[in-house]
Amino acid sequence: MGFTSAWSISCHEDSVIADLAPRTAAAIEADRTCPRARRRWAAWQRAPLPDHRTWWTSTPAEDEAIRSFQDLTRPGRHVDDLCEFPFVDDIWDRQPDQELMFVSVQRKAYPVSALFHAIGPERAALLPGWCGNFVLTAAEVRGALPAVERALGFATGERERERVQRQIWLDTELRESVLDGPLRAWRAAAQVGLGLCGLAFHVE
Repeated sequence: MGFTSAWSISCHEDSVIADLAPRTAAAIEADRTCPRARRRWAAWQRAPLPDHRTWWTSTPAEDEAIRSFQDLTRPGRHVDDLCEFPFVDDIWDRQPDQELMFVSVQRKAYPVSALFHAIGPERAALLPGWCGNFVLTAAEVRGALPAVERALGFATGERERERVQRQIWLDTELRESVLDGPLRAWRAAAQVGLGLCGLAFHVE
């Protein structure tokens, strides 16, 4: 069955974050504390997956690890249920400046899965929130920026290596890749003193 997914990161005044936080944070926490999600996260931390191009010839044990990772990094049920389009539209309407947003929409793929596979579990563990989902005040954004820089910043050679892994399973991103957009949005929020809302969900 086909599907379309999206990952949205948008910058907002703290007053907007305060309005979004009660429902959004609760949904993120519910997904984060799900026992199956915690087991999948621990398994991926112990044993990062091999290069995506080898998955087609993987062993049964590797197949199980790949399915576990995919289940971990697809939209969580609670956040996905929250992100009906009236809710997401309202968030996007509150930030009309495209330079203060990052959105990746993919058919039959998940942006967060692609990013996490590219950067690996050690770097992914530095990111706040849970599997691409977070709601942070301006102070929290500034405080987390050094860790996010370590997670998403690459030397030239590293960056090209990660881009190859990403490109084999995401559609061409005309505006901005998952290796570029999240860090750009984070830096923009920190620079102008805004909070951030990140949401990964199914569009259809």
